[in-house]
Amino acid sequence: MNRNSVYILEDRGLLYINGDDAKEFLQNIITNNIENVSDDRSCFSALLTPQGKYLYDFIIIKHKSGYFLDCEKKVIENLYKQLNLYKLRSKVDILNLSNEFVVANLTKEKFLELQNSKSEIGFTIKFREDPILLDPRSDKLGARIVINLEKLYLSIKKLGLKVSDVNEYYNYSHELGIAQIDTNNLQNKIFGIECNFEELNGIDFKKGCYVGQENTARIKLKDKLNKRLFAIKVLDGVISSEEITYEDKNIGKLLINNKNPFGLFKLENKNFNFDADLRCGNAKIKALKPNWI
Repeated sequence: MNRNSVYILEDRGLLYINGDDAKEFLQNIITNNIENVSDDRSCFSALLTPQGKYLYDFIIIKHKSGYFLDCEKKVIENLYKQLNLYKLRSKVDILNLSNEFVVANLTKEKFLELQNSKSEIGFTIKFREDPILLDPRSDKLGARIVINLEKLYLSIKKLGLKVSDVNEYYNYSHELGIAQIDTNNLQNKIFGIECNFEELNGIDFKKGCYVGQENTARIKLKDKLNKRLFAIKVLDGVISSEEITYEDKNIGKLLINNKNPFGLFKLENKNFNFDADLRCGNAKIKALKPNWI
């Protein structure tokens, strides 16, 4: 990605969690530790089912007296409803600000040119009063800015950036093995820990209880992680099945089927052969090896 490129992520939505009990409310339900989120630190986290299955993932950013949740826009209404179910009598306000704010991505190199920035994942500064942060999942994804729509293009101009094709960003995210599009297809089909959330800094195993914590901790502590979500590259043909095979043996299942597909793959003795030519229906495919393997 070009150093001066900016990618406007119109498919991202924003919830704002505010109120006297906002911190405690989030701490009790999310996989990461809200105590680590501050004006200069953001985090990646998720909401799981009580069984530890994936529901939603999001980036949490401190903003004024509350928190932004940056998540895929197509699931934001359902996430809003889910959070309200957990709210009960908590003094918490949950607002959908997706029509007022937008998320944009810029390169790590550009972020490090800004005053007070640091090369630390999740590190957050302000630019014209808007939070800008180095992606807490991987600094290879660059930085994100959460900004009021009315200020977007003026800020882009002041940063000396040029709007580029957002597909460049998502293709690169796919190469890194980080799913961001059609994540609703993962819901209830995969454990959160199988989504590589530990490697993407999305789970704190020391924070204590949260929704889905028991199974997540059991898989980790008993070394039972035998499946993982990997990006898929189509080498030839067209994907026409959910079943992924190697030498006629089932080794996985397609979960996200778009131009940047992902599948859940079985591991053998904690390892996976990324050089193997696999089949998915009529397509010849291979699993992409992420940099954290």
